[in-house]
Amino acid sequence: MKLRHTLCATLTALLPLCSLTLAPTVAHAQQYERQDRSGPVIRGFNVEEVRRLAPGVELHFDMYGTPGGNAVLRIDGATRNLHMTETEPGQYVGTYTIGTRDRITNNSSVTANLRVGNRVATDVLAESVVRNGAPRPNRRGDLAAMPRIERFEVRGSEDLSPGNDIGFVVFGTPGSRVELSIAGARGVFFLPEVRPGEYADDYTIRRDDRIAPDSRVTATIRSNGRYTSQVLGRPLLSAAPRQVAAASAPVAPAPRTARYCTNCATVEAVNVVEVSGEGNYLGTGVGAVVGGLLGNQVGGGDGRKLATVAGAVGGAMVGRNVERNQRRTQRYEVVVRYAGNGATQTLQYENDPGFRQGDAVRVNNGVLSRDQ
Repeated sequence: MKLRHTLCATLTALLPLCSLTLAPTVAHAQQYERQDRSGPVIRGFNVEEVRRLAPGVELHFDMYGTPGGNAVLRIDGATRNLHMTETEPGQYVGTYTIGTRDRITNNSSVTANLRVGNRVATDVLAESVVRNGAPRPNRRGDLAAMPRIERFEVRGSEDLSPGNDIGFVVFGTPGSRVELSIAGARGVFFLPEVRPGEYADDYTIRRDDRIAPDSRVTATIRSNGRYTSQVLGRPLLSAAPRQVAAASAPVAPAPRTARYCTNCATVEAVNVVEVSGEGNYLGTGVGAVVGGLLGNQVGGGDGRKLATVAGAVGGAMVGRNVERNQRRTQRYEVVVRYAGNGATQTLQYENDPGFRQGDAVRVNNGVLSRDQ
């Protein structure tokens, strides 16, 4: 009985300490939860519409968002999910082949899930998978107001080559979703709502894009099952600023525009590597004969025989090493570092290629040339 009272008293004394110990842990967990609010983002979601839905027909999907994630599509009426492949950083593609057991219709919704770590971004495809398919039903009734686009602007780029950005801004109905499609670029991408009624983001030109200064750009704003579209009325290539100079002043040359170069690099090191040659039977044989003749001049009887054998073996080794040193060659290794991604590559040459550390070069199919 005395032992039981002792244990109860000890536990009663420890309870406040346990609560004090757990309190910071809960506080830290809540603080971590507040800090870990950032997650993956889906910037674009598109499908190549088909004429009809039948077994064997392929549905090609594109999605653009946070790179390094796991993208999965779920199609209503499909018997399996589609796992997409990240072909470029942030670009996911996938093809779903309709099977005989699938029950996909032109009104089937397509949901994309992009998982990065423990966070998931979800988006639903706005258009139908069938070309000229029936519009999606308005779940909030027919009395909802039609969304409007009040203004559509662009911040053009001085260069439409891959890697450059084009900025777009759409002003319209708050709380909607805005999609952009550019002629020459595959798929659509979304403009996030940065302020109520203002949707803005930059589009980075990809390697496969074929965007021209007069490419047609269409913005679509969707809300409550309804949508409105508007075509951009300005070119995508920004004009160089006009300079007014005095008649007597010399005209300064226009500055060169930095272009995106995938094979531009800089020589980081030039290494000289010595390669030892391999001695063949000729050097070995000549060395053995000479060594044996020299050993035969030493001693007499069995001693002369042993000296002859030792001289032949030693001469063979010496002859092989002499020939190997005579066949020694030099090779050159040129280490270059690419300007775009910082990667390095080593190219080998039999003779001195003439490059030095710090030279600007280009690499074309393994051939090094100077960057003029």
